[in-house]
Amino acid sequence: MSPRHTLLSVLGAAVLALWVRTAAAQTNPAASPPASGFWDRGNLLGDPGGVRDVLGNAGISLGAQETSEVLGNLTGGVRRGAAYDGLTELSLGIDTSKAFGWAGGTFNVSALQIHGRNLSADTLDTLQTASGIEAARATRLWELWYQQAFLHDRFDVKLGQQSIDQEFILDPGSSLFVNTVMGWPMVPSADLYAGGPAYPLSSLGVRLRARPSPALTVLAGVFDDNPPGGPFADDSQLRGAEAGGHAFNLNTGALWIAELQYAINPPASDGAATGLPGTYKIGFWYDTGSVPDQRIDTSGLPLSAAASNGVPRMDRGNASVYAVADQTVWVPDPRGPRVLAVFARVMGAPPDRNLVAFSADAGLTLKAPLPGRDGDTAGIGFGVAKVSGDAVPARGTETFFEATYQIALTPWWMVQPDFQYVLNPGGGVPDPQNPARRVGNEAVIGLRTVITLW
Repeated sequence: MSPRHTLLSVLGAAVLALWVRTAAAQTNPAASPPASGFWDRGNLLGDPGGVRDVLGNAGISLGAQETSEVLGNLTGGVRRGAAYDGLTELSLGIDTSKAFGWAGGTFNVSALQIHGRNLSADTLDTLQTASGIEAARATRLWELWYQQAFLHDRFDVKLGQQSIDQEFILDPGSSLFVNTVMGWPMVPSADLYAGGPAYPLSSLGVRLRARPSPALTVLAGVFDDNPPGGPFADDSQLRGAEAGGHAFNLNTGALWIAELQYAINPPASDGAATGLPGTYKIGFWYDTGSVPDQRIDTSGLPLSAAASNGVPRMDRGNASVYAVADQTVWVPDPRGPRVLAVFARVMGAPPDRNLVAFSADAGLTLKAPLPGRDGDTAGIGFGVAKVSGDAVPARGTETFFEATYQIALTPWWMVQPDFQYVLNPGGGVPDPQNPARRVGNEAVIGLRTVITLW
């Protein structure tokens, strides 16, 4: 049997077996586990010896989550193949009010253990990589910060090592999907040093947040723009101290970012719905560091010229603007779980100094798509990355489509079959196996599982 058919068989059998198990439990109450039992608790390990309660009363919270997935390239790309990759996340939080009597304070530290291989790097050669957990194998510090709230939580400030994709440019609707740019968009991924201070990287900085009204939130911050601290063309996640996440670089430039968020029909103070909710955001970032020009080399010649030295000159300063929309469009029963929502996000950047001048992603999600499957969510979406017209060599636009279904087997175990199709990978890059032709369109199938351990 070919690797392609083996992968399809394994994925199909796994999904079918898991579906049958949960369907049987839901349709046969006698076979269902008792309330607060193993299958109903919020995490796999439960609360052995009441440790969680003891720690919680002291203001201490621990978290552990394992994400694992198998993705396979069925057609196109640089070569066929499949890969496993995984991510273990560990976190420690301290509520200073409970721990020390210091109201409004929160301390957080988190770490990542990244394992497996990256299908995108091995076989796809895409701009919009297939999985948001793909990264260089490492065990690393992720975030280390302290947050203090003021004025009855209407204002707060966060200081320390932060991954800005946890708060900025977020699109809640797109978080269901597996492709990387449904989380952290393509423009900053391609146009900031090492993709910016976003998973699996972080930077020292300060973030301010104000909530002048229930509908309005203002976010602003300044961070180091270059987490690993290397040159733009060779800014590895594993450079020096950054291999462990503790480089704390402050030598390149400052990344300024600000975002305005407006919520329509937010819930009333008692939690009651006031209409179909939606969130709309506009923002920008500005990087004071230097980035490679897409047209001119260090001698002043066009990079496309035969006499060019091939080394781009460095241009001071870079910027981008963006907009995000997330809107619920259909709730057939206000008391039921079914919700249909749409989302969209667009970003632009100057073409003379950025590889990707424009990116967008959009789609729709449906909560409780099938009877008896209240915890499941289905989604379809797409992403577009347009390579700058000034880039050398000339390229075009890469587009992907994704269909996914998230199965909530238990409150602590999620399984997610996923399918992606990529048009014009890399914007039309030559196939390294045969430079006379471009990398072919790709079909990627996979299965992700997420287990909340603690």
